[in-house]
Order: sequence, then structure tokens, then C-alpha cells
Amino acid sequence: MSDKFFIQKKPFVVPTTDGKHIAEHFGLASHGGNPISIAFMVAPPHWEEPFQTPEFDEYTLVISGKKQFTIDGQKIILNAGESIKINKNTRVQYANPFDEPVTYVSVCTPAFSLNLVHRENE
Repeated sequence: MSDKFFIQKKPFVVPTTDGKHIAEHFGLASHGGNPISIAFMVAPPHWEEPFQTPEFDEYTLVISGKKQFTIDGQKIILNAGESIKINKNTRVQYANPFDEPVTYVSVCTPAFSLNLVHRENE
């Protein structure tokens, strides 16, 4: 291992019960780092999470498919090649109400943590 860089070849695959694939490349679960988390995700068709109000900024880059964000009652749909930054302390719901999976990369700063996400109904 180099003290100049780290190549992540075995991201931590987060166990889920909703069919969503989460492979955390850097973050608390995979690398122990707190300043940032980077995850590759695939959400199945007709998937959604509860609303949440996280204590971190979240950047999303859609690679393929479409992803829906509900922020302050407004539905925003991103297509492949588009990205969004959602500021911390913003109430948001992530969803894929479409018939095809959505593949995307999520970056959170500070790193994603269940203690910071504040999902409703949990």
C-alpha cells in the first residue's frame, strides 16, 4: 500500500432489504474516513426511501436511468449525465418510480452515517 494513494478494489457492500445495491468505496463503513463518503448505487424500478433530513451535503451524479428527488414538495427528475447537490438539513425523498433501474454515484460530506441521516419512520 502506498502512502501517496489508495486504490479501492473491494468496496463495502451495504446490506439492504429494499433491493437497492450500495457499494461504498470510501466512507465510514469501507475506509473509516469521516470527511467524505463515495458510493456507487443501483436502485431498482419502483424503489423509494422515506423522507430524510440529513446533516450532510449530498451530491448525486446519475450514470444511467432517471432518479426522482422530492424537495419542499417539488419533484425533480435527473437523467443520465445530470447531477444535483442537496444541502445539509434539507428534507428530501429519493425515489425511482420508473420502470428501469437507476445507476448513480453519491458523495456525502461529511461521510454518510445512520446517526446523521434522520430518516422519517425509522
